[in-house]
Amino acid sequence: MSSDRDDGGDTFGPYDGANLDKSDPVLRAEGMQKSFGGLVATDDASLAVERGSITGMIGPNGAGKSTLFNLISGFYDADGGQVFVDGEEVSGMSPHQISRHGLVRTFQTPRRLEGMTVREAMLVGPRPQRGESVWPLFLSPGKVRDEERANLARAEELLERFEISHLIDEPSTDLSGGQLKLVELARGITTNPDILLLDEPVAGVNPTLANDIKRFIRELNEEGQTFLIIEHDMPFIMDLADPIIVLDQGSVLMEGTPEQVRSDQRVIDAYLGGAATDGGRE
Repeated sequence: MSSDRDDGGDTFGPYDGANLDKSDPVLRAEGMQKSFGGLVATDDASLAVERGSITGMIGPNGAGKSTLFNLISGFYDADGGQVFVDGEEVSGMSPHQISRHGLVRTFQTPRRLEGMTVREAMLVGPRPQRGESVWPLFLSPGKVRDEERANLARAEELLERFEISHLIDEPSTDLSGGQLKLVELARGITTNPDILLLDEPVAGVNPTLANDIKRFIRELNEEGQTFLIIEHDMPFIMDLADPIIVLDQGSVLMEGTPEQVRSDQRVIDAYLGGAATDGGRE
């Protein structure tokens, strides 16, 4: 993909697009398109995420990053394009169905689960569970209990690993924003996803906790977990992710190593000039 773009006189081209020639892509999004009224939020955006990578996604405010996440994860209906997880098309599926195919995402502002303790919130994650259906409760109650015990043990293990096990009996609504982000990350991991999409995991988080989150992501990646991460904190994402995909005006501007991205004049121009003309994209 390579094209010159001219929106109102400013040219941020050529748009090279992402590197789609990956040997083992766990995620492929092709030609993603989304408009809100007359606003084109995502414009023929395509990307591929290599299995086992920590891939970053950056772009100025309004570049379309969150919109693209929402399209990929099924929270928005796409106007065009296809999404594949492990080679299987998940386009048009609900978020719940997509999560069962191995793609799970977190949110920039974690959702507070009203009326649940941290323990209960963690048990929402594992997919699928026998106890979600009526018949297994009658036909194989022992297997349901064994599965519940295993899920609880896994939840407790992850809370311990993320150093928040002391919060297990706390109401989830009482947690700080940073603590909620850790719970959401832990809950995502309980599903054993093939790829985990993180939307600004350190937004509003103090530097100490941000460093902890970076460490946890690296450790999980060393164990084989694949990540696609949106982040505005440039030092954080440049130190953590490789490769990095750059979005601008709803399209993929380029993909490269942190060194290539930070020195690319098109990226510099997009950050300096793109935010002033974002037109309201997310």
